[in-house]
Amino acid sequence: MQHTAYTVLLAPNPSLMTGPGTNTIVLGGGVEGASVIDPADEHPDHLEAIIKAGEERGDIRRILITHGHPDHIGGALLLKKRLGVSIYAYSRQGVPFADEEIADGMTFPAGDDTLRAIHTPGHRFDHLCFLLEQKRTLFAGDLIAGVGTVVISPPEGDLLDYLQSLARLQQLEIAEMVPAHGPIITDPQAKLAEYIAHRLERERQVLEALQAAQGVASIPALVQVIYVDVDPRLHPVAAHSVEAHLLKLEREGRVRRGEAETWTL
Repeated sequence: MQHTAYTVLLAPNPSLMTGPGTNTIVLGGGVEGASVIDPADEHPDHLEAIIKAGEERGDIRRILITHGHPDHIGGALLLKKRLGVSIYAYSRQGVPFADEEIADGMTFPAGDDTLRAIHTPGHRFDHLCFLLEQKRTLFAGDLIAGVGTVVISPPEGDLLDYLQSLARLQQLEIAEMVPAHGPIITDPQAKLAEYIAHRLERERQVLEALQAAQGVASIPALVQVIYVDVDPRLHPVAAHSVEAHLLKLEREGRVRRGEAETWTL
């Protein structure tokens, strides 16, 4: 999908977790060269499409990574080898093969615009969004999804951090969001508010389910109650989400870990 400011290329990695696949972004160009965000898959056709989109904008000078999950970095090393450019990521702890670490607020050239990195931990500790400053387009990685929901899986995911990252984006003027999975989001503030409301509703359900179980329950027992209308194949993923909620509530002093893998109010 070609926009004047950026090109979206769908990686050939659809799955239960990635939906239609990962959106790889090519943007910028001109004297300072183009950037690619999340070269997601090493399939030769995908790499060729990235290189072609880069050539249309001059040439690719840098590879930017939103976070170190496999469906975002799958083609990064091969692309680096092909192009001889550096890989930038928030930390080498998150992306061990990164050449350069990106600090919060760091900027990159993007044609006649500027791309600013925003550290937005929560889905993962090393998560970055990238804001095209004049266009007000946010490349949101896995902070927000165009389809389905975002999984918060402890210990690398943290729900309190995630909610704070969503709140941080509410302070920004954003015209559109390009998520890593699914279609472009044209009403960013409504989507952010919806995401926060959804998490707080889930939290209420966790507390209610604990209450109903006389204040003591295990994570699998809570999943059975809260996700009764969800495909059982997704229950292991749901268990991560419930754990993330419990860990947030524990940090807030509202629940505590009990005996034998149980949680208590």
